[in-house]
Order: sequence, then structure tokens, then C-alpha cells
Amino acid sequence: MSTIREVAKLAGVSPATVSRVMNGEVPVADDTRRRVEEAMQQLGYRPNSFARSLASNRSDCIGLVISHLAGPFMGTLMVNLEERLRLHQKSLLVASGHNELVREQESIDFLMSRRCDGLLVQSDRLHDDALVALAAQIPLVVINRRLPGLENQCSYVDNQQGGYLATRHLIEQGHRRIACITGPRWKQDATQRLAGFHQAMEEAGLSVPEGAVVEGTWQESSGREAVNTLRRRGLPFTALAVGNDDMAIGAMLHLKELGLSVPEDVSLVGFDDEVYAHYVTPGLTSVHVPVDRMAQAASGRIMSLAYDEPWQGPLCFSTHLVERGTVAPPSSAHVTPS
Repeated sequence: MSTIREVAKLAGVSPATVSRVMNGEVPVADDTRRRVEEAMQQLGYRPNSFARSLASNRSDCIGLVISHLAGPFMGTLMVNLEERLRLHQKSLLVASGHNELVREQESIDFLMSRRCDGLLVQSDRLHDDALVALAAQIPLVVINRRLPGLENQCSYVDNQQGGYLATRHLIEQGHRRIACITGPRWKQDATQRLAGFHQAMEEAGLSVPEGAVVEGTWQESSGREAVNTLRRRGLPFTALAVGNDDMAIGAMLHLKELGLSVPEDVSLVGFDDEVYAHYVTPGLTSVHVPVDRMAQAASGRIMSLAYDEPWQGPLCFSTHLVERGTVAPPSSAHVTPS
């Protein structure tokens, strides 16, 4: 493996000049730069990135703490972040917290020990105060969550608006007996989507019977179980507003297993508009979350904080309803207790 001294000798310059060319922070004559770059290419020289980071106090790397790695939402988020940062010659280093507070904190410690220039954090477990304190230590952008006092460093969607749109659509189709399957209520996005459900019901003058809201886990299986829970509670319903697409799919499949038709017997709206919403039968009506735009904003904001790159744009994004085949006006029938 060639060394910086060999590059300097071949280019006819000092090692310090080679270093200045690589760091790009000090002006170097065009002819000198050309000779150094040609020498590096001829010798196959690869700069030691760790040594460069020590010299420049920059790693050109952004860390991402993510709650978990599975699922199309997380996959889309990571792909878009990596692509955007690569355009600026920055690398993305990812660590998963596996939905555990201790492991998410360990992920932050790991990324900071790798001298990341900034952090992107997608977390439900880390407390608001901990994230605000972290923002005082390192350039930080929080994804898919709004922190009071740190709003200009958060990239998120208007989840309450999405929950409202889903429920209003069912109401506009004539439904009055609407139940809700929500995500875990300790999660901010779940509580906000539920608030949108209540907002639309109240606006329409519709009551929400006790027991009409069932808490799920975001998993498909909890959508199935929520249908059983509603039936055990003796609550008839003609429509379901569901907190995410996974639970919506689970509910839809179980309704079919019970001999009920979607949307003829029960209408259903999901949330997130995951890619598979196109492929189930009937196609799932769902609230679209602009993950790509949220990632674009997060990457632009972290570049501005960590590298003083110019940036401006929204950080809060609206949702919209994508109509497919799981909503229709209510029939005379409804789901009856088991």
C-alpha cells in the first residue's frame, strides 16, 4: 500500500501539500492539485479516513439511530437518507436500538465514539429531555417526531391530520358506527392519529362508545386480535379506522375468515400507504405518509447544522388519502358481537 510520502515524491510536492489537496480546505494551485491527484491515481493511494478525520476534526459521516430495521417504512427512510447524503459526499452510519431504551442510548454512544459529525435520530423510546440535551452536544435532527422547543430540528408528518382524513372519509361515505384500532398509546404518532379520529367524530356530531378504540402493537396480528376484541365487547361497527397498514391488513384478513366482505360488510382505512397496499385484494385505502420528503428535509437540515450548508424548506409534512377498494357506503348489515 502506497504512502502519502510516496505520493508527494511522485508529484514533486511536500506531504503537507498532498494533505491540503485531500482535505480541500486550503487553496492549492490547479497545476499542483492536478499533479497530486494524478500521483494518487497512479499509485492507487487511498487516504486513511480516520487519520483525515483527526486532522480535520471531521469524519464526513452522519450517524442514524433507528428504532428497528424491519419494514418498508424504515427501509424507505434509510434509502432516501443515504442517497441524499451521498450527493454531498457524506456517509451514513446506522445503528438500531431494537425498540429498547438502553440499546438506543448505546447506539448514540457508539455513533458518537465513531466521531460522526451529526446525528439523525428516529426513536420512540428516548425521552424528550435526553434528546434536547443531546442537541446541545452535537448537530441533531429528530425524524418522525416533534419535540417541544426543538421544532426546527425535527422532520415529521402531521399525524393528527392523517387520522382526521381517514375518519372523515368513512363518515362522508355514510358510516356512523366507526371503531378505531390504534397503535401503542405511549407512541407520539399513535396518540396523534387517535386524536385525529376523535376530532373527525366530534366534528360530525358522532359519539365514540366506550370500548370502540382498541390499542394494537402496529403488528398484523394485533389487527386480527382487535377485531375479536371489538366483537367480545359487543360493539357493532360498519367501518374501521386503523393506525397503520400492517394492522389494517390483519383486520381485513380476519374479517374475511369470519365470512365478512370488505368493503361490502365492513369498510376499512389504513395509514402509511405502504407499497403492499397496492397488491392486496381489494386494494387498501390508506393515508399516505411522505417518507421521502421527510428524509429529504432531515438530510438537508443535518447538512446545514453539521456543515453550514445552505438549506431552507418545511419540516412538517401533510398527509393525503389514497382511495382504493376498501371503503364503500355501509350496507344494512354490520359486524355483530361474537
